[in-house]
Amino acid sequence: MSSREIQNQKATALEMMVQQATHANADVSVSPLRGNVIRSGENRREYTRESTPDDGFYEPVEPSTLPATRSDAANLMRAVQHLEVIAKRQAPRIAFKAKGSILLLDLADILAVQAEGNYVSLQHRPNPYLVHESLSSMAEKLKPYGLIRIHRSVVVNISAVEEIQPLPTGEYRLRVKGGKEYLVTRTYKENLRDLAQLWVGSDRLCG
Repeated sequence: MSSREIQNQKATALEMMVQQATHANADVSVSPLRGNVIRSGENRREYTRESTPDDGFYEPVEPSTLPATRSDAANLMRAVQHLEVIAKRQAPRIAFKAKGSILLLDLADILAVQAEGNYVSLQHRPNPYLVHESLSSMAEKLKPYGLIRIHRSVVVNISAVEEIQPLPTGEYRLRVKGGKEYLVTRTYKENLRDLAQLWVGSDRLCG
């Protein structure tokens, strides 16, 4: 199951839970078969009014006809939590050699990748790691996982970007989580469009 499919299932489960909670908390709901359902504010017992409006007779509603409430909401919550566990297990990771061992890191925890001579530095909090690889090669490998190139020596994780500031030179200053800033050169400014799925009031950005 892909990460997108997992996220779609989580969104569907949450939407169902909200709809059921809203339905269950309604003071008055309508039953197409038995008429108006009236809920007592004191003891929460349900009654339906008979079709004859003048007889003043109210009949208890069968529990099986009541809308799903707490138990279904709890089941949906457990389903969402289960999907979150699956998503965490399937989160993309990077494996590399460091200090005689092979380390594995979640790509989501890598803020940026910087060129360091014949190496690249994985900007991982709290400790960066050096990997013997060219930045061009790393940029190609990491592009499908949401890391974009913004400079000839820098690749950033789009999920870590918090702010973009245009500069008079036509370049941009980009701030990531933790406060570190990077320069986006004009050569790579088109890549900034990948930072968000929806742009509002920024039509000329990166143009």
